[in-house]
Amino acid sequence: MADAVDAWWRPAVFLLALLVLWWVVTAVGWVKPYLVPTPWSVVVEFQKDAGLLARHSGITLLETVVGFVVASVVGLVCAVAIVYSRGVERTLYPLLLAAQVVPKIAIAPLFVVWLGFGIAPKILVAVLIAFFPVVISGVAGLRAVDPELLDLAATMGAKPWDSFAKIRFPGAMPHIFAGLKVAVTLAVVGAVVGEFVGANSGLGYIVMSSNGNLNTPQLFAALICMSAIGIALFVLLEIAERFAVPWRTAREERDILITS
Repeated sequence: MADAVDAWWRPAVFLLALLVLWWVVTAVGWVKPYLVPTPWSVVVEFQKDAGLLARHSGITLLETVVGFVVASVVGLVCAVAIVYSRGVERTLYPLLLAAQVVPKIAIAPLFVVWLGFGIAPKILVAVLIAFFPVVISGVAGLRAVDPELLDLAATMGAKPWDSFAKIRFPGAMPHIFAGLKVAVTLAVVGAVVGEFVGANSGLGYIVMSSNGNLNTPQLFAALICMSAIGIALFVLLEIAERFAVPWRTAREERDILITS
């Protein structure tokens, strides 16, 4: 509990300061209400359109989770293949870099043309955006394992699968979780980007509709819902990491996030 308080009180104070600044700016009238709504108008919007926001948040959450799961599975498989095969590394790495450089917003309209206005193109955009950090962190973690441990296991008769399951993969888990936490936030961005391009549901659709109608309270409410989804998924991965990697310390976690 003390560690949690020490980790969260500074962001909480900073967020409170931003809320106070927001209230002051809107109360004094430094900006027009149709540009930046008051905090109370956003609260009223949540009360008025709670059902609408919940329904569209559920759609965006579904797209995010499915895209993140697919990106994680495919990314980890690719990471293992890259680490264990020089040929796969030389083949996939240049393609991964080239795919990462291409702006996903530029190719998202093609997915809508190919797959329609359903959930599939949004999931595909989320997969493409979240895929790269999973691969990079997976490769870095699998290669960070002490080679002397692998040599020792081999001399004791351990098979390649045993070395992978008991030494290499557990040792790589801190790096893998660091990449997963980055990927899950990017998956939210990917789902919303797909909704921007073509959709009739989801928080991205609400943002576009609110922007067109100059309904800034609804727009801000949708943005807050997006942030809540990303934060909730990030916290869930934090909790999962505590159980999966109990030997990790907070300092090690910060160092891995910085290097990743």
